[in-house]
Amino acid sequence: MNLMHKFTIFMLLTATPAWLRLSRPERNRIAGETLTGALAGLDVTHQHFDAEAFCGVCSDVAVFETDDLGAYYCVIERLRDTAIFREPYFEVVQIIPAIGDGFRQFEDREAPYAA
Repeated sequence: MNLMHKFTIFMLLTATPAWLRLSRPERNRIAGETLTGALAGLDVTHQHFDAEAFCGVCSDVAVFETDDLGAYYCVIERLRDTAIFREPYFEVVQIIPAIGDGFRQFEDREAPYAA
């Protein structure tokens, strides 16, 4: 039995002073163009969450979802070539890969062998 995994990758980010010095319209333009280009043609989705008001570890959380870790890898390589990381406007604090309900997939896979 081959089960399909949807991977969710949580990327904890911290905005740098260079990012905060930009006007909000400029931030929106850069973020929009950067993500559009990084995700183009790849089966990866992205969501963004603001965390600065609630967390001292990171200011933002980027969440990527995909069935194809190779596609995710390409997204990250594309992002590394942009101002987001080149300036840098953001620094990566931590990357947490996860499988949604992975334990259920494990239990389904192992059920025929359970005592």
